[in-house]
Order: sequence, then structure tokens, then C-alpha cells
Amino acid sequence: MADLTLGQFAQMLMKASEESDAHMHAALERVAEHIEKDAKERIGHYNGAVGPFAAWAPLAPSTMQDRASKGYPADEPLLRTGELRDSIGKEVTHDEAVIGSDSDVAVAQELGTIDIPPRSFLGAAGAAALPMIQREFGMAIVSAVKGST
Repeated sequence: MADLTLGQFAQMLMKASEESDAHMHAALERVAEHIEKDAKERIGHYNGAVGPFAAWAPLAPSTMQDRASKGYPADEPLLRTGELRDSIGKEVTHDEAVIGSDSDVAVAQELGTIDIPPRSFLGAAGAAALPMIQREFGMAIVSAVKGST
């Protein structure tokens, strides 16, 4: 890299600052899309521990019998009609993203209840995405500084 004057360096930083919003927002969109997709894919399958989130406990025999008696596969945790999976969505604004569900069932399953062990699919998807988040935002910063698209 050629030697820069202080003025040129200041101009480069100003341009990077202006471009960083677009790069960061694009990274945020990619990250939110990834987490939403992963959370949906966790439904119906036993999940191992990730980050602070415990591995999913096996379904109780009574739950498996109830599922089978209603025509659902006995051992697909959190999946019956697909309603829970379909309730997962994302909202991305200028500088934040929310990935979640407005389903009461999602809250009970994610956090657990007295009778139901927690089976995190939202938090676990976020925790599993940490390396991707670091990579995407790191690349966004580098792209902004370099002035590339």
C-alpha cells in the first residue's frame, strides 16, 4: 500500500464510515436469514447441546403414545402440524434483527415449563451462528474499509 497523507487517510476513513452502514446491514440480513433457517430446521429433530443450551431430552413415552394416537410420527420433537416451525420469522431494521416466534408454544418449548424440559431452537440457532456472525461482520468491516462492494 502506498504511503498516505493524513488528509488521504482521513478521507479513506470517512468513506469507510459512510459505506459501513450498507455493509453492516447486508451482513445483518444474511445472519438473520441464516438463524431463522437453522431454527426452523431444528424442529422435528433431537438437538445436541450448543453454547449454554442443553441437548434436548427424549420425548416422554406418554408424549410419544399421544402423538402416535393422533397420527403423527411418535418421535419428531416439536413437530406435529408444522405450525410451530412456520411461526418462526425474522424482522430486520437498519441496525438490528429479531428472530423469533409469537407462538405461546414456542415460549414453552424454548424455555421449558414445570412439565416440559426446555428444547431450545431459537437460542440454540443463535448460539450455533456465532462463528458465522463473527465472519460476516468482520468481512463487512473489511469491505467498508477497502471500499469494496
